[in-house]
Amino acid sequence: MAHIKPPAPANAIDLEPHQVLLRPLVTEKGVHRASRNNQYAFQIHRDATKLDVKNAVETLFDVKVEKVRTQTRKGKTRRYRFRAGRTADWKKAIVKLGPDHRIDFF
Repeated sequence: MAHIKPPAPANAIDLEPHQVLLRPLVTEKGVHRASRNNQYAFQIHRDATKLDVKNAVETLFDVKVEKVRTQTRKGKTRRYRFRAGRTADWKKAIVKLGPDHRIDFF
């Protein structure tokens, strides 16, 4: 199935599907979401859009995506010995799949 991409804005970068999805977020809450609501969470590239995420998930896992929700998560302040630092900001996507589609991470 071929995916047709609409023209990107002038300042957007073109990401490959494996560059959009950085890693799945396998947490207790995520496993609960996957089993009950057929929703899966991923850490994604900071510049990725919802359409990029949808195309990447459909291409890499061969499933049908119904909805994509994104969040920009702020980094936390951390201390190491006498220095204060900050973890990086990151972006998260929650992807809802069609009723007859599943992704197995295990």
